[in-house]
Amino acid sequence: MTVKQLRAFLAVARTLSFTQACEQLHLSQPALSLAIKGLEDSLGGRLLIRTTRSVRLTPEGESLVPLAKRLLVEWDNTEDALRQRFTLQLGRLSLAAMPAFAGNLLAPALGVFHRQHPRINVTVHDVVNEQVIDMVRQRQVEMGIAFEPEATGSLHFTPLFHDRFVAVLPPRSPLVQHSSLDWESLMSWDFVALQRPSMVRRLLEQQLGARHGALKVAFETHQLASVGRMVANGLGVSAVPSLCLRQMQEAGAVCRPLKDPVIERAVGVVTWNPHELSVAARAMLQVLVDNIETPTLSEA
Repeated sequence: MTVKQLRAFLAVARTLSFTQACEQLHLSQPALSLAIKGLEDSLGGRLLIRTTRSVRLTPEGESLVPLAKRLLVEWDNTEDALRQRFTLQLGRLSLAAMPAFAGNLLAPALGVFHRQHPRINVTVHDVVNEQVIDMVRQRQVEMGIAFEPEATGSLHFTPLFHDRFVAVLPPRSPLVQHSSLDWESLMSWDFVALQRPSMVRRLLEQQLGARHGALKVAFETHQLASVGRMVANGLGVSAVPSLCLRQMQEAGAVCRPLKDPVIERAVGVVTWNPHELSVAARAMLQVLVDNIETPTLSEA
């Protein structure tokens, strides 16, 4: 049973005339007759009784009319909904983003996307870096924004920018007088760190452990906002990705570039095969690529 056959049957049932049904459907008489015969064959019996003078419905044909109407309404609604999704007039998108990105750079990009596609609903999962990767891998979300995975496996990574770590200082710290700092100077002070298994914490320990030893961690927290407030209140110093610059400064802390060594990591969009993304996800990916810029101290 096909949509074309049901439309043909209902046209004949409404008009009780093959001639009028042909005019409504813009079909030839043989094509209409073939559609009706195909429907009857698929269902196993006659739906119409046709003579040289009249057309009437069989009892089975009568019972099919309301069912066919309902099926076609549902089909038309489904077709319209899908068409709206393909043209970005309607739809849903679910993405995950690490807190450092979600709390600092994501909102402006979402604003651009919403202005372009106001009827697309977007759900944002603000989760730690490792969970972003897991949610994409388990197909709980279509895309994730995170540091580049150490092993992508079957995942695809689209880089947005390379993020460098910066020092976060109390406003009254003597370190503020320097235009930039080396890690040795920073690590002689009490440190405010993100708790494990934060990717930020892991990167610092991996890059600094062999050369500078362990961090002098005095305070730990799960939230970047808390790091900024603790440092601003003089509880210690810290180091965060540069994408957190604005967040740190809004909390009252002061930021400076860090060197010796420069620690950086690519930030980007993690997906399965990009060719398998929904139209909405592809549009969001393009917005991110076009609008996310490398944060710098001069911009914050």
